[in-house]
Amino acid sequence: MTNGEGSTVRDAVRSLMRAHGMTTVFGNPGSTELRFFRDWPQDFRYVLGLQESCVVAMADGYAQATGRAAFVNLHSAAGVGHALGSVFTACRNHAPLVITAGQQSRAMFPTDPYLFAQDAAQFPKPYVKWSTEPARAEDVPAAISRAYHVAMQRPRGPVFVSIPEDDWDATCEPVGIRHVADEIEPSAAALDELAHALAHAEAPALVVGASVDQDGAWELVVALAERLGAVVWASPMVGRCGFPEDHRLFAGHLPPLRQPLADRLAAHDVVFVIGAPVFTYHVHTGGRFVAPHVRLFLMTDDPDEAARAAVGTALAGSVRAGVAGLLARLGDGEPARQAGRGAVPPPVASAGLTGEYVMAAVARLMPGDAIVVEEAPTHRNALWDHLPIRRPGGFFAGASGGLGWAIAAAPGVALGAPGRTIVCIVGDGSALFGIQSLWTAAQWRLPITFVVLNNRGYAALRSFGRMLGIAGAPGHDLSGLDFSALSRGFGCDAVRVDRPDAFDTALSRGIASRAPNVIDVALAADAADLY
Repeated sequence: MTNGEGSTVRDAVRSLMRAHGMTTVFGNPGSTELRFFRDWPQDFRYVLGLQESCVVAMADGYAQATGRAAFVNLHSAAGVGHALGSVFTACRNHAPLVITAGQQSRAMFPTDPYLFAQDAAQFPKPYVKWSTEPARAEDVPAAISRAYHVAMQRPRGPVFVSIPEDDWDATCEPVGIRHVADEIEPSAAALDELAHALAHAEAPALVVGASVDQDGAWELVVALAERLGAVVWASPMVGRCGFPEDHRLFAGHLPPLRQPLADRLAAHDVVFVIGAPVFTYHVHTGGRFVAPHVRLFLMTDDPDEAARAAVGTALAGSVRAGVAGLLARLGDGEPARQAGRGAVPPPVASAGLTGEYVMAAVARLMPGDAIVVEEAPTHRNALWDHLPIRRPGGFFAGASGGLGWAIAAAPGVALGAPGRTIVCIVGDGSALFGIQSLWTAAQWRLPITFVVLNNRGYAALRSFGRMLGIAGAPGHDLSGLDFSALSRGFGCDAVRVDRPDAFDTALSRGIASRAPNVIDVALAADAADLY
């Protein structure tokens, strides 16, 4: 199939975008992008974000919710600079994004003009999979085609194309519409070895990561765990859920600390890590990666994850194809008798609000098919204990540790999963990094309830301070902020609550409204230590 629509670069690129399902464009436009918008087609929609980091995070959420590459349009060097934090997160999330940025006219390059990006293709590296500024205007469509396929190849991720502003009106030849298959099963010999190890294990364990959900392998991993009787742990700092957290075999979340993680896995003789790094750590503790008797295997679609793993045997290939191959080899049999963690007792309601109570209330009151978008690091333990994720595609979090992702990604997730209720749980410090995104949610009237856990400060930093024996450090307090007023200013309904009954009422009303709304949750006290 070839692109025969029109004769300009603009027409050729739009034809490619239609063919690949990229008719939703996330952006914040400027003068170097205006020619791209000439005669804007009726079948395209433009999602405006008020700051470029928010734009990229929205596209990230949309790409993850749809499983397709999202198209991003940024403004020259300054816009790319604003967006780089979210580009880093998209890289860690393995989110397929085709990011474009305007560039000054080619004739102006020698004079280093206003808005000019020097070495534009280098700017977003190393957190894009591929980056280019085409040598000629007529090369732009081919660059977009290649960018799309690179973004969608496993491991998926962002790519970048810098486009001089006068290129859009240039003429060009048609561009072929190509399809590239990218599901590769791990080698038969490696699968045979792994199947034998799992079949003969006395106490096997699975560790699941984001790629299980991204690759549509959720049900296959459930079948594998049940076939083996293997308990299932969630990988540290996981950005998506790969296993139902109310399942009898679910053991909980591994800590991002080396020796404590090794201690959790020491009860197992064979550990199989699926679609996650080995391992993601946050604070250095020293110690072993795994106990000496543990035999570890890793299956990943990311060659870099396979290469950098500190221990174990790695299988490279698509997670879905690999797990299916394992199941075919294991056949039927009696699984080992193991059980996951017991039910965590519900939090005791008190006069004030706690993170534990909020998470339990969200689990109790949200619809069964709701999607949770989360960035509340201080309350991550409460989330894990009291808000189990039960369905594939039900949870999204940023994998980079950078703040501001969730409140911006939530509108993208809502646009990518129409009809689903979104509950965005975000800390007060995190929310302020992307608060402009409330405007986009309001403009599109998206069914998002934003739950702002208001600690009146950077409580995670306070926790780390206690861990490191540092008291009284500056820059932790956030006082004088009115989230209700801020939210209304961006067009969202908002309410402040400080009691459990008031939160229940606000959450029920917010979800029922099917409109964007903000609940400013005045918490009674800091959360406990993170780890």
